[in-house]
Formats: sequence, C-alpha cells, structure tokens
Amino acid sequence: MIRLNGKEVTLNNPTTLQQLIEEQGYVLTQIAVEKNGEIIPKSIYGQEMVQDGDEIEVVTFVGGG
Repeated sequence: MIRLNGKEVTLNNPTTLQQLIEEQGYVLTQIAVEKNGEIIPKSIYGQEMVQDGDEIEVVTFVGGG
C-alpha cells in the first residue's frame, strides 16, 4: 500500500511511477511528482518503481491570467 496525495492506494502489481500517475488520470505534462520527499525528474518516471510504503505527492499546474 502507498499513499498518493494523502489517500491509501493498494498496488496489485509492480508499478512504475509513470504507470501509477497515468492510471490515476494525470496528464504528465501538467504535473510535478514528489516521492518520499524528493522531487522526481519527468525523464525517469518510466524507470522509477513505486513500492509499498512510498508516499507520492502529485502537484498539478493550473494556468491562469
């Protein structure tokens, strides 16, 4: 089980960060991700594995004027 933006999420299979955030409906170009207190570069989302006990925070960018 992980925590995603404060909510508990159960992982059924080994999952990359990219798979997780896409499954949650986020658009990769509009977010920043922090894993266990560390900002993760977009370039490694596909290689970064998510494991039980991880805490993930996804921040979405909102345009305005």
